[in-house]
Amino acid sequence: MEHYDRLLGGMLASLLVGAAVGLHPAVRFNVGLLGGAVVATVFLWDAIVRHPPVPTSEPGYAAAAVVWHAVIIAFLIAGF
Repeated sequence: MEHYDRLLGGMLASLLVGAAVGLHPAVRFNVGLLGGAVVATVFLWDAIVRHPPVPTSEPGYAAAAVVWHAVIIAFLIAGF
């Protein structure tokens, strides 16, 4: 497995664990899934900031990071 394959696996596992936690009666599903998405953000950050597959001067690089974090923050605000 290459580095990016492990990162994608980590993102998937984070979201699945978040969904599983959300199935517990004491935790709302969307809050559990949001927790998984926050953990998946760590893997995404490693993929696009620490070890980017393309030069960081690409215009889509910053847009992808901004959109992802805006979505996570919007769900975080809506979840509480």
